[in-house]
Amino acid sequence: MEAAPAPAGPRGILQQNRQFLDFFWDIAKPQQELRLAATEGLLRYLRASEQEDELKYTLKRLIDGLGATREAARPGFSLALAQVLQFFEEIPLHAVLEQIKEKHNLERVKKKLFRNAAFGNFFGVLALFQSGRLAKDKKALLECVRLLQSLAQHHAHLRDLPRKTLVDILSEIPEAVFEEVLFGALRADFTSAFSTPEQLHLLLVGIQKFPRVLKPSNLKMLLGSSAIVTMENIPRLVEVLKTAARSEKKDKTLPRVGMDLLRVSVKEGAFQLFWKEAVEKGLLKEQSGPTSYMCYRLLGSALPLLSLDQLQLVLRGEVMRSYGDHVVSAQLPDRYKFAPEMETYVNSFLEGCEDPEKQLAVLIGFSALTNQGYPVVPSFWKVVKHLQPVALLKYVDWLKGMFLRPDFDSCLDFTTSRQKQNQEKANMTQHRVARLRKWIIARLVSIVDNPGKKEEDLVMDIVRFCFFHAFFKAKKLTCEIPETESLPSVPLDGQSHSMAANLFFSLLQILNSLPVLGDTAEAAALREKHVHGMTADRKLWIYLVVQYANVLLSHEKHVKAVTPFSTEQRAAWDRMLQSLETLQKKERESRSMEIFAFQHLLLLVGIHLFKAPAETMELLNDLMNCIERASDKKSKKKKADEEEPEWVEVVVEILLSLLSQPSLLMRRVSKSVFGRICPYMSKKALHLILDVLDPEQDEDEEGAVVVVEERDKKKKSLLKDTNEEESGDPSDDDSSEEDSEDEENNEDVDENFRNQLMNVLQAGNALEGDQSDEDDVDDDTMLALDENVSALFAEQQKRIQAKKDEKEKMRKEKILRRDFKIKVLDLVEVFLDKQPENPLVFDVIDPLLVVIERSMSSDSGKQEQDFLQKTADIFTNHLCRAKQYCKTVGELQEDLHALMESLVKRASKHVDSPVALYYFSASLYLFRVLKGNVAREPATPLSPSKNPLKSRKGSIAQTDQLSGTGCLDLERVTRVYQEALNGFFTKRKSALTGSMFFDLFNRFPVMCKPLIGTVVKAITAGARQHQQAQACMLLQKALQTPDLKRSVTEEEWEELIRESINQITENLKAVSEFKVKVDHEKVIKCLELLNFLIKIVNREKLDVEWAELSRALHGVSQQEGFGKSVRLDCLFWNVMKLLGFTRPKKEKAVARSEHTPGAEPLKRKKKGFLPATKKRKNRKKAPAESQEAGAESSREASVAGGKAAAQKNRKRKGGAENAGAEGSLPKTAKWSHGQETRGKQGKAKKRKKEKNH
Repeated sequence: MEAAPAPAGPRGILQQNRQFLDFFWDIAKPQQELRLAATEGLLRYLRASEQEDELKYTLKRLIDGLGATREAARPGFSLALAQVLQFFEEIPLHAVLEQIKEKHNLERVKKKLFRNAAFGNFFGVLALFQSGRLAKDKKALLECVRLLQSLAQHHAHLRDLPRKTLVDILSEIPEAVFEEVLFGALRADFTSAFSTPEQLHLLLVGIQKFPRVLKPSNLKMLLGSSAIVTMENIPRLVEVLKTAARSEKKDKTLPRVGMDLLRVSVKEGAFQLFWKEAVEKGLLKEQSGPTSYMCYRLLGSALPLLSLDQLQLVLRGEVMRSYGDHVVSAQLPDRYKFAPEMETYVNSFLEGCEDPEKQLAVLIGFSALTNQGYPVVPSFWKVVKHLQPVALLKYVDWLKGMFLRPDFDSCLDFTTSRQKQNQEKANMTQHRVARLRKWIIARLVSIVDNPGKKEEDLVMDIVRFCFFHAFFKAKKLTCEIPETESLPSVPLDGQSHSMAANLFFSLLQILNSLPVLGDTAEAAALREKHVHGMTADRKLWIYLVVQYANVLLSHEKHVKAVTPFSTEQRAAWDRMLQSLETLQKKERESRSMEIFAFQHLLLLVGIHLFKAPAETMELLNDLMNCIERASDKKSKKKKADEEEPEWVEVVVEILLSLLSQPSLLMRRVSKSVFGRICPYMSKKALHLILDVLDPEQDEDEEGAVVVVEERDKKKKSLLKDTNEEESGDPSDDDSSEEDSEDEENNEDVDENFRNQLMNVLQAGNALEGDQSDEDDVDDDTMLALDENVSALFAEQQKRIQAKKDEKEKMRKEKILRRDFKIKVLDLVEVFLDKQPENPLVFDVIDPLLVVIERSMSSDSGKQEQDFLQKTADIFTNHLCRAKQYCKTVGELQEDLHALMESLVKRASKHVDSPVALYYFSASLYLFRVLKGNVAREPATPLSPSKNPLKSRKGSIAQTDQLSGTGCLDLERVTRVYQEALNGFFTKRKSALTGSMFFDLFNRFPVMCKPLIGTVVKAITAGARQHQQAQACMLLQKALQTPDLKRSVTEEEWEELIRESINQITENLKAVSEFKVKVDHEKVIKCLELLNFLIKIVNREKLDVEWAELSRALHGVSQQEGFGKSVRLDCLFWNVMKLLGFTRPKKEKAVARSEHTPGAEPLKRKKKGFLPATKKRKNRKKAPAESQEAGAESSREASVAGGKAAAQKNRKRKGGAENAGAEGSLPKTAKWSHGQETRGKQGKAKKRKKEKNH
């Protein structure tokens, strides 16, 4: 019998090339990158092989995969089939389509596979379409369209995918092919276009793509009307749009049929009919979420398609009003907000529109959509950045016109249903005008802040407008002041002026950080230098504002100030202008940054005369006085009068007063100005800042209130005891309980109120219950008594409420004080950054430490935590870790030494370790300052030398050269730190930590030699095991410092090593047990240090006796609990190995061994084996016998090596050293067992196949 040819079936291809089949596995994977790579690889392979059998097999596999169960695999097979058909054009599309229909036949497929078959047909057609050859094969095109029409009936599985694919096919084919092939096939769909959104969309695409074929006469034959948008078709269009809105509910997008309907209505000239009848009277009337959102999306999508008149129609219609109602109502939480989506539509339109008139119409249309006068779009709407300059100018003019003459007839104003129910405004017109003006001023301010392109003239025009209407009123027209040309139709009230003033100072803040505007080369150069707050001609924006304000003040006949200046205020204003002129002249001569800072500060304070003239007057006069004194260079050289403060102190007080105001502009300007005057800071000026941070000031302010409250409580308690002694009636149990509850609920009852109540009751004879009866008291007397008592209690309630209000006021004042202190920390930070070499820096240490200590010890909220965090950051990063420090401390040596001593002592006595760390860090900072900047060569590691004496002498000479201590009194400092170190090792509870002394030795190795003896003694003299362990760690760190060895002689070095080993020996001798973790830790640290010392001895060949140490180590190893710690065991044997001892080898448990003669294997029940009755008869006995032999040998090995097995168990718990030696045998056993298992599985499969055959 002849053998079949190789390519007869897939089995032959399978045997031929495994790599070829892997492409199909990768195509079915869910990762898109793998699918694309597999498709490319398959095409390259087919192109290179050129074998017809492999191509046929490829088509078969790809067609089979179109209906795969996994949804991620279907698109991969479809794309691969499209690529194959596109490359191999000799493959007929009609044959492939027939093969697809045959494979995924919907009539013969099982019910449970019907969905897969439907998707197989769909993805098959999609592959043919994506191949790009479908328009050339008319027969295949017609069959594909008919197949898609039949698939459209299975909407439950495929949704609208077939209809969308039909639309895509129509979009790609030429008009001649459509007219010849598809027009007849799609006639039924065109005729029923108003039935479903998909069919209507198909018709609309055909109308736009093939206008010659689907001309009005043909539409008349198909639909009965020559146009789509007609009055007769409106009801059917509305129903179709409603269906489309409900279907696209989850997608939150406009259905494509809606967009195409917009285009067709504009093309047919029936947009007004469509918008009025279909949208406003049809969709919008249903008042459901999907239809309303579809109307809003139609509005946003229609903007680029409409003319200017059509835009006015849309922007003034009911859809806009409904959108405004939605924006106001959606401000409640858990409501869907459409405003961001509408902003996307408008932003896209303005960005792509080149007609400034259309841009202006859209922006005005949305700005005129108002809710009781307030526009619904935010005042900071960022879409304005896309406006062209002409449109922006006209928009600003419209805003100013609406501010002066509010025209609500031109606005689309509305009131929500809830507002109609709660409407209580008597003068609604004034209310709407005020709301509109507030939004317009905020809108003008946001235009300046917007990153869009704008000119300096426009910015200055907005600034002038806002400033004028904030602080002035127009009386007569003048050409010099354009703001007087039109008077407000509704005069501005005081609230409107105040609102405009607040927004104007927000505008000043924006101007202060505004980059230079303009397209000139000079402006570009200034922008590269990151210059802010100036015009292109280097003038401050705030200076231009002051100039404009002076012009207004000089035209008293034409304008009137809202709050006119007094004579003194006007004189201060004129004096400020003169000071400005003087400063500007000096700035042009010297270009001094200090003068520029004073000028900026003077302008800022001067402009505040309009907002708060009474508060600013004194501040302005002080500022001008100190500027005059600062500019007088001769007066600086002379001795100043003691009673008169220096100019820098006055400036600091002014800056502090500015920081107390809730203004970001004030905070930034104050910080900038302070940076300029830092070189002139005096001690008094600095302490003005530091006194603000003093926590004792807060305690003094709150002390009076606390004392009063304590006195009140004492009085109440004494009064209560007295009343109980005088009226000890045991019968009033119920009343006493009620009184106690009232006293708990009302703690503010005082003696005065009790006396008043007693007097009222006595006046009404209410306390004489035993002598008179209730019947003797008439009704008038009782009524009078009730009125008096109620009045008394009402007055008392008012007093209680007043005390509560006072407490709330104090709480708010405390918050304001804390916020003020946070701002003042900015000045401290600037001073430390600008003047790190100034001796005044040392005055900052104590105040910051006091703030940190008080803040850490108090229960605080978030604001207090922010204050603490900022203070700690300034102290650590800007003071202690500063790269530069004071170099001239000759006169301050004694003070700095005393301060360092005080800091170390306070750190030692403190109970809180984190606070002690800050004190210790401050002492290290002073250590560095006193030690000075001594040039140091990089330390080299210790190495054995051929001539040790010569190298030792050289190192000593080098140490003498490098151990310069500057102004540091080393003996005094050593005593301070030695006392702290002794306290750390001897006190059972100490706030100091080992890391503090690590930092000391690491940063200042010169301290290692004086303190090393204390550390060595602490190995045995430490108060607790923890201190002894810390001593070992600290000694090891010190010995690793190269400077320590260079600072001692050879004899001293050898004696230090010998004494350290002796101390460790004594410590190990004292070890008696291992009960707690700290016992293990102490011995571990001792062994780590010992390991390091033995290496030094061996390397340098020092003369050290090891006998005593060996006995001590042996004694430690015999203690109970020694073997529980793996790390301890490893370190112990590392040390013993260095001493020449060998670790005894442990016997390994042999997995397989021969039977020893005379030994009988233990009988043990086999687990996991079948009984003999259940075993298969045809199973060979050889594997079973070998298995039994292996089991017997393992049992014998387990008996013989029981001791080794116990050692192995201990090794599993942590023997890291021996794990590698004994871990190979289990791996081998596991690997051989897996091989045997796979072999058995393969034999079982083989027998199963033979049985089936």
